[in-house]
Amino acid sequence: MQLAFDNTYSQLPGQLYSKQAPTPVSEPGLIRVNHALAELLGIDPAWLESEEGVKIVAGNLVPEGADPIATVYAGHQFGSWNPQLGDGRAVLLGEVVGKDGERYDIQLKGSGQTPYSRMGDGRAPLGPVLREYIVSEAMYALGVPTSRMLAAVTTGDPVFREESLPGGVLARVAKSHIRFGTFQFFAAREDIEALRALTDHVIDRHYPDARQADNPVQAMFEMVCAAQAKLVVSWQMLGFIHGVMNTDNMLLSGETIDYGPCAFMDTYDPETVFSSIDHGGRYAYRNQPGIAHWNLACLAQALVPVLDDNEDKAVELARDTLEKFPGFFLDENISGLRRKLGLQTMQDDDEALAKDFLDLLESTQSDFTLAFRRLSELVSDSGEDSVQDLYDFDDACAPWLSRWRARLEGETRPADEIQAGMLAVNPALVPRNHLVEEAINAAQTDNDFSVFHTLVDTLSTPFTYAPHLAKFATPPQPGEVVRQTFCGT
Repeated sequence: MQLAFDNTYSQLPGQLYSKQAPTPVSEPGLIRVNHALAELLGIDPAWLESEEGVKIVAGNLVPEGADPIATVYAGHQFGSWNPQLGDGRAVLLGEVVGKDGERYDIQLKGSGQTPYSRMGDGRAPLGPVLREYIVSEAMYALGVPTSRMLAAVTTGDPVFREESLPGGVLARVAKSHIRFGTFQFFAAREDIEALRALTDHVIDRHYPDARQADNPVQAMFEMVCAAQAKLVVSWQMLGFIHGVMNTDNMLLSGETIDYGPCAFMDTYDPETVFSSIDHGGRYAYRNQPGIAHWNLACLAQALVPVLDDNEDKAVELARDTLEKFPGFFLDENISGLRRKLGLQTMQDDDEALAKDFLDLLESTQSDFTLAFRRLSELVSDSGEDSVQDLYDFDDACAPWLSRWRARLEGETRPADEIQAGMLAVNPALVPRNHLVEEAINAAQTDNDFSVFHTLVDTLSTPFTYAPHLAKFATPPQPGEVVRQTFCGT
C-alpha cells in the first residue's frame, strides 16, 4: 500500500528543518494500530498491522512519497530561554489529507537521533509511549483538541535512563507540529524570510479566514489566542494537568501535544502538580490559564517583525491582540462551567455558584470527576448506571445543592434534557494515573499488553458508565496514589 503524502512543510525554506531519516531498530513488534484514525487518513489498518506497516512505524522502512524531516524550534522551558531545541527524537514523515479534508502530519516519535538531539539518544522508553497513547486517545474521546496516536511498536532495543528500559516508537498525528517556539527560533535570529514563510504557512493551513482581514498576521494571532483559550478551558473542565507548558510544547493549531508528565486530578486541589521536574509549581492546575497567556505573550513578541513594518505599531498591534486573551478565556470558562452544572440560560450569580461548588469540592477533598458526574445524576433518576456507590455528596454539600436545584428551576428545558446535556460533558471515566501506571507496569515487567488494550478500549467511551466499569471510575486507594509523573527524555 502507498500512503498519499502531500507534503508542504518540507517545501518551506530549508532553515526551518533538516532532512532526517528515522534510525532503524533491531526487532520491531506491533503494540497497537488505531483503526478508526488509520481509516480517516486513508490507510488500511490491516496493512499497517502487517510486517511492512510495522517496519514503517518503527522507522525501518521509509514509505514512498515521504519526505522525512526534523524541525527546528526554540522555547522558554519553565520560564528560561533556550535558543535552540527542535525535534530531538522525532521525524516528520510527511503530510496526508484525510477523508475529512483536513491536512495531518504523521510523525514518528522515538525514532532516533537528529541534529537537534542535544546529546540525547533520540529514543523513547516504552512507558512514555504507552502513556501518550492512552492519554491522547482518551483526550480525543473526551472532546479535547489533541494530537493523536496512529500506531505504536516496540523496538527490541533497550533505552537507558536511570535504568535500562524497553523502547518504543509512536506514530503521532497532528494537524501540524508548528510550535510557539518555532516562531521564537527565527525571531531570535532576526530571520524575517523564515518568519514570513512560517506565518503564511500557518495562515493557509490553519486560519485561512485571516486572509480576508486588513492585517492577516494580526487576525491569525487573534485566532490563535481564541484557540488557546478554548484548549486550556477544555483541560480545566476535566481536571487535566499538562505538566510541561513550555512554549515549545504549545501548537499554533490549538491542539494538545507532548503528553509527558501529564495527569488527571483525583481529589480536587487547584495547586495540584504532578511533574517531577516542576519543583516550583509553575504548571500547577490553577496556573494553566495564566501560563497560556504568558506563552502567547512570547509568541506575540516573535510576531512583531511581521505584524507591521513600523515596529512601534507592530508592538501596539501585538499588545492589543494579546489583551483579548483573558476575555476569551473567561467567556469560554464560564460557558464550560455552565454546561457542567446543567445551565443553559445566563444569570449573574452563575460564576459564584460554580466557584462555590469548586471551593466545596476542595474543602471536602472530593474527587473532581465523580463529583460532577454524580451531580449530573441528581437531576433525574439514573437507575442502575449510577456512580453513587463510588461517590456521593455528604451533608456539608446540602446548602449548595439546594442553591443549585433552585437555579435549575430557572431553566426552561425538561429535566431529562438538562441531565442528558450534563452527562455529555461530565465523564465517568478519565485516564486515572494509577490505571495508567498499572498498564505500563504490566507491559514493561511482564510483557503483558492486555491491560493497556483494555484501558484504551474502555476510555474510548468516557461518558458511558455501567457497574462493571467501576474499576475504571474508582479513585485510587491510598497505596495506589501516583504523586509524580515523568517525562520520557
